[in-house]
This record gives sequence, C-alpha cells and structure tokens, in this order.
Amino acid sequence: MDNRKKNVGLPIGDMLENWQSRETPGRKVMPGRYCSVEPLQPEAHAEQLFQAFAEDTQEVNWTYLPYGPFKSFESFNQWLSDNCCKDDPLFFVIIDKRTCVAVGLTSFLRIDAAVGVIEVGHIHFSPRLQKTRAATEAMYLMMRRVFDELGYRRYEWKCDACNEGSKKAALRLGFRFEGVFRQATVYKQRNRDTAWFSVIDKEWPAIKAGLEDWLDTTNFDNHGQQTKGLQECY
Repeated sequence: MDNRKKNVGLPIGDMLENWQSRETPGRKVMPGRYCSVEPLQPEAHAEQLFQAFAEDTQEVNWTYLPYGPFKSFESFNQWLSDNCCKDDPLFFVIIDKRTCVAVGLTSFLRIDAAVGVIEVGHIHFSPRLQKTRAATEAMYLMMRRVFDELGYRRYEWKCDACNEGSKKAALRLGFRFEGVFRQATVYKQRNRDTAWFSVIDKEWPAIKAGLEDWLDTTNFDNHGQQTKGLQECY
C-alpha cells in the first residue's frame, strides 16, 4: 500500500523512497589549497598542536570547550591519545600547507549514517589559524566531504549560546540558525544553553559555490587582503 494513503487528511514529510544509509566519514585526508584536514595522530601532531595552542596566552580559546586548558604537554598528549582512536567524535587536525604544521583541531561527531545527519564540533583554531584562508577552507573541505562524497542530508553546528564568535562563524559559513535548547547540558560546572545551526543538502550547492568563489586566489590582492567578503559571495 502507498504510505501516503495511510495518512489521508494529515500532513506528512516528503517521501524519500530511494534513501539509503550512508557511509561514515572514515579516516580520510581532505586536501585543499591552503590546508589539509588529516586524521589525528598524537605521535605526529601532539607537540605541534600544543605549541600552536600555547600562543593563546590568555587561554581564551578553551573557554567554550568542555576540556582544557592543559597545563602540561603530558596531560594534553594523554587527552589526544585517549580520543584519537574513537569513531565518534572522529578527530582531525588542520595542517597549514605553508609550514606543514598542525595548527588546529576539529571533528565529525554525532554521526547518524542511517538518516544522513552529522555534526562538526570540537573546533579549536590556534592563533596561527584564526582568520586565515586555511581556517575557512578547512570547514569547506569537511562540508564537501559530507555532502559531495558521502551524500548526507544535514550538517549541524552547535555551540554554547554565549559563544558569540562561534555563532558568527556558523552564519558566515552559510549555516542557518535554528534556535536555542535551554539548559541543554552542564560543563565545567556551569550551565550551557546550546545554539543550533545547520546546512541541508539542497542549500549546499549555493554555499559551496560561494565558498569556492571566496577561496579562489583571485579574491585576494598581493597583500592577502580579500576583495569580497564571504557573505558577499553567496
């Protein structure tokens, strides 16, 4: 029987008759022009990340993360080692192609391959990475993997509702604000209201085109200054 005939008079969602479960992301390198997003390997990346994060001398970047700051390399390395082999969250490092050094950390998490939903999180950009083309490209490479290579339907971004920087970053990258889950969790002995953002598959082509337009070398002058802001490219 046609499923639609079982719901006469009631609104229902679009039929997805050909939908099939997707693959999980896996530990696959995502190469770009300015950076490479690569699976976390503490033996190769821990020291580089520790030094890069230490340049945040006020430890501001740890504020909205549920862990850290780490006072010693040993404790940081142990945390990386405890998390590097997990499939969810699945951690990656961001390698600056100019220096071949790890300058940031990110992950795929809350991976639901059966329905095609995945989240990006645990984003930690060192001062070396913040406000660079590589930072934007890293997020583009992860979205491209999710939508173009794996065929997911929804890509989520969540953050502490107090985290204005993260909320602005999500909007800049083309995510849509969906609302706030009040008292969603507790971390570092404080309440967290969680702001939700998402991109869905039908929105991705326009966002992808805008990101590629912004990342193109022709959008930057000889001093590295952008000609067009990212949101002008959408």
